[in-house]
Amino acid sequence: MTADSLLAMEPLSVVSIARSVTALAGLFVATLAYRGYRRNSSAKMRALAIGIGLLTTGVYVAVMVADMTGAGNGLVLLVRGLVTVIGLCVVLYAILIA
Repeated sequence: MTADSLLAMEPLSVVSIARSVTALAGLFVATLAYRGYRRNSSAKMRALAIGIGLLTTGVYVAVMVADMTGAGNGLVLLVRGLVTVIGLCVVLYAILIA
C-alpha cells in the first residue's frame, strides 16, 4: 500500500478496521484471562475474562448486529452503552467481590 492509497481509504473502512483490531486484541486478552481461570480455578479470572470479552468483542458484535439490522444511530449507541456498562460491572465484580 502506498501513502496515496492509505489516504484514499474511506472513513467508514478505517473505523471498521479499528473496531476489528480492538475486538481481536480484547478477545486475545480475554482468552488469556480464561486460561488463567482454567489453570487456577479462580472465579476472579473467569469474571475478568467475561468482562473484558464484553467490553471489547461483545461491543463489536453488538454494534455489528445492530448495524446489520438497520437500527438507527440512537439504538446502536444504546446497545453499545448497555454492553459496555454490563462489561464494566462484571470487571468491577471481579475486582471487588469474586
